[in-house]
Amino acid sequence: MSFKSTLIWIFLFATGFTYAQVEEVNPPDNIKSITFKSNTSDLGELPIIQLGETFYLEFDALTSDEPDFYYKIEHYDYNWEPSVLVKPEFLLGIDNFRIQDYNNSFNTFQMYSHYSLTIPNQQTKRLKVSGNYIISIYDSYGDLVFSRKFMIYEDIVTPGIAIKRSRDVSTIETTQTVDIEIAAGTQINNPKQTIKTLIIQNSNLNTAISNLKPQYTIGNTLIYRYTKETAFPAGNEYLFLETKDVRAASSRVQSIALEDIYQSYLYTDIARHDLPYTYNPDINGQFKIVAIDRDDVSIEADYVQVHFSLKHSELLNGEHIYIYGNYNNYALNDFNKMTYNDQYGVYQASMILKQGFYNYKYVVVNKDNTLNEGAISGNFWQTENNYKVLVFYRDLGARYDRIIGFNQVTSTNISN
Repeated sequence: MSFKSTLIWIFLFATGFTYAQVEEVNPPDNIKSITFKSNTSDLGELPIIQLGETFYLEFDALTSDEPDFYYKIEHYDYNWEPSVLVKPEFLLGIDNFRIQDYNNSFNTFQMYSHYSLTIPNQQTKRLKVSGNYIISIYDSYGDLVFSRKFMIYEDIVTPGIAIKRSRDVSTIETTQTVDIEIAAGTQINNPKQTIKTLIIQNSNLNTAISNLKPQYTIGNTLIYRYTKETAFPAGNEYLFLETKDVRAASSRVQSIALEDIYQSYLYTDIARHDLPYTYNPDINGQFKIVAIDRDDVSIEADYVQVHFSLKHSELLNGEHIYIYGNYNNYALNDFNKMTYNDQYGVYQASMILKQGFYNYKYVVVNKDNTLNEGAISGNFWQTENNYKVLVFYRDLGARYDRIIGFNQVTSTNISN
């Protein structure tokens, strides 16, 4: 089956976030555990990599026939429109090459093949410029299986970031505001016109804030201290599940069973939007593949059918509830859509996940396709969130957008 026409559902906040112009294709249900890794992180998170750094794309194909996969890399501008650069201008070597590093699972109930692609490699020797990229994975028939965005940055400027409570009294209990300072320096020409920023909460590009002008400048320093324009709903700490031991129930697992693969039944979750905020350490929506008593989790970790349930009255105005996190690229599709069980008064869903530690949350998509992340979890200013800021630069007369700076902070030290 061709997945060329499959588009990720991009549900945006009603406040008008308009990032992510290009489609990002999510995989079929037999492709799992898509993970970017680098020498500095092995979490499954948004890949933001320094120019020249090695990174790795890994995924599993839940089949027994070792299918062939090929990769292509394309360069994009700030607004995720294809850049005018031709391939030799941003890539040294070739792509459209078969992924040759793969191994079959060992001693698992669920058979799968684990694929690993290293960039740079013998064929793709180097990505030559910074900016936005998309890597696309194709099957042997030339059909697109999935694609993922990633960013390459140059370490030229380091944006200063401060997380504040909302300056709007009406939302002071539910939002967090991101203040930015960028010391452009003398090497940046006309920074008010050539600099653009991107603010990302918890590695979720679908809710990122872009296209902001600096509020004012002090010398060569650009200042962003907005009241509403850089405010994010604060959300709540992510829920978590842990399946590192498929034969033992953890603190979040109520029971387990072995059928064709292990079945893991989680305790029923409840809505938290009207409960007091409670601190619960999380990894801000990310996931990590981990299994006890395994030497190589890439091929020895098993897959588990995880069963979710949420105690919630039925939504009758066209809304739908989804479970999402970085484990599925914050996608909203039939694979993570919940259904209502009249008999027990709960929403239910199940999905096959590789052994590991996962953050997740329940979100509501309204009838008009707007996303409400806090409808079930709530929004609390105290929530610990991760914020990333990317600085894009297109010099006068330049042909593409560079990323010249990157920084990230958490809201642990949020202030008024």
